[in-house]
Amino acid sequence: GSEMCIRDSPLLRGKVIGGIYDNRFLIKLTKSATALLPEASLEIPYEGAKKMLLVDQLDDKALLSRLLQAMYEELPAPKKKRN
Repeated sequence: GSEMCIRDSPLLRGKVIGGIYDNRFLIKLTKSATALLPEASLEIPYEGAKKMLLVDQLDDKALLSRLLQAMYEELPAPKKKRN
């Protein structure tokens, strides 16, 4: 369907916003993410990685939509690969 499935793709139109780590949906620490998820806990996705925000309101589609939209606009465009 046309419904966006976050689980399948942490890439949002070419930008990495986060990912699934040990059944946790973790996203990059951005201003918009912390503003929209003030209660979210900080977790380390894997050894040696920077802390990321834990998203546990996965049923709140409206919040997730706002969150991803805000993060997308905030994150830098992906670097073009040179051949």
